[in-house]
Amino acid sequence: MRVVVDLNRCQAYAQCVYAAPRHFALHGREALVYDTAPDDADRAEIERAALACPVRAITACADDLAALDEAGR
Repeated sequence: MRVVVDLNRCQAYAQCVYAAPRHFALHGREALVYDTAPDDADRAEIERAALACPVRAITACADDLAALDEAGR
């Protein structure tokens, strides 16, 4: 799966860090670091993080959809 965080939208509320601490972390007070390609087995955790984001900055999709998007289809 692919994960993208709109860092212009992210306000560092850190709700994703609480929802999926193995995939999201804050370095300092505002610098979000995240796993861009977590395993599909972690889908529920990633989706919980996306739903927890109050500004909806997190987008997650399956690898096959990401491949189609990269191909411009």
